[in-house]
Amino acid sequence: MSTPSHRTAAPPHVPAGASADKDGIVVGSGPVTVDAYIDFLCPYCKMFEQASRPTLHKLVEDGVISLVYHPMGFLDGLSTDRYSSRASASSGCASDGGKFVAYASALFTNQPPEGGPGLSGDDLVEIGALVGLTDPDFGACVRNGTYLDWTAYVTDRAIGRGVSGTPTVLVGGTAVPASPQTIVAAVASAVR
Repeated sequence: MSTPSHRTAAPPHVPAGASADKDGIVVGSGPVTVDAYIDFLCPYCKMFEQASRPTLHKLVEDGVISLVYHPMGFLDGLSTDRYSSRASASSGCASDGGKFVAYASALFTNQPPEGGPGLSGDDLVEIGALVGLTDPDFGACVRNGTYLDWTAYVTDRAIGRGVSGTPTVLVGGTAVPASPQTIVAAVASAVR
């Protein structure tokens, strides 16, 4: 039995807005780091996004946290076309266009069911257009799978850190339940 290889070096192409270690997209610049490990096919991640988005983005706007999204290809086996990885890669393209947060939210809003084909490349491009990503470079990035290697790197690094499910949330490096209340409490403790 072979063990999965973990990438130690970042891929040659990483999206704009990537974290220092290249395995996430940073939103905000507050002193407390909140890491959110997500998969765009994960129904629980969709619920987390819907429940926590207003709270997390208020903390970002108030300058309290740096929110680092780690879009994983964790659930590729639950689609017939590696949708998790393709959606994650497309979110990297959206980050290049300065629309990661809006695009991630739109991906969750349009989440396909587990077990079948995910959204097509054209669908992913159309979702981008809904949030203002109309530059042809975005469509080319999605269709060419520009950030598929980056997605593999993000996923490998997360697994190497012990992330075994999504959503997983860390506040200041410590795992907390993925709910707005526990995240706020953990951030408040970290600020003290």
